Amino acid sequence: MPEPMGNARGIRGAIDVPVDDETEIVEATKKLLLEIRDQNAICKEDISAILFTATPDLTAAFPARAARELGWQYVPLMCATEMAVPGSLPRCIRVLVLVNTSKSQKQVKHIYLSGAAQLREDLLDTL
Repeated sequence: MPEPMGNARGIRGAIDVPVDDETEIVEATKKLLLEIRDQNAICKEDISAILFTATPDLTAAFPARAARELGWQYVPLMCATEMAVPGSLPRCIRVLVLVNTSKSQKQVKHIYLSGAAQLREDLLDTL
């Protein structure tokens, strides 16, 4: 196994799903994780851990299951419930992927898909 390289960096991302459904949650989370992986050119050995949150209206599946189905067997994963803030985006899955990378904070690409793009409109020019 290659040695980790560079600094620890956090990569953020989010995606929303149309309904609270097991398949929708897992497939949307896979799509988000793969986009984060591809856009940041990371491999699973460089991932230190992933924190997943889901809004309280998503209870059909753990988003972390998507990482396991992608074969990320040894990556530490944690799921939590996102705060229920009035007016916030419903049915939203958020991730914080902690990686070892030589990229600077500015070079890291945070990924916001579907309706979740509105969460970080300040990054739209750089995404």
